Amino acid sequence: MITNDIYGALQLLVVGMVTVFLVLLIVINLGKLLIWAVNKWAPEETVAKKAAPVAKAIESIDANTKAIIDATISQITGGKGRATKITKL
Repeated sequence: MITNDIYGALQLLVVGMVTVFLVLLIVINLGKLLIWAVNKWAPEETVAKKAAPVAKAIESIDANTKAIIDATISQITGGKGRATKITKL
C-alpha cells in the first residue's frame, strides 16, 4: 500500500514537472517568435538629434558673475582650479 502511494506521488511529480517544462518551452518559443515578428515588420524608430545648446563664452558673462564663479572655484579647489568655460544650464 505504501509503495502504491509512493509510485503515485512520483508519477504525479514527473507529470507535473514535464508539464511545466513543456509550458516554459512554449512560452520561450512564442517570445522568440514575437521578437522576430516585431523586428521584421515594425518600423525602426528614428531618433531626432537635438541641436547642441549654444555655449556662452566667458566674455559674455558680466564681470560680477564671473568674479563670483572664480572665487567659488578658487575656494573649493584651494586655488588650484580655474574656469575655462561657463555655460548656462
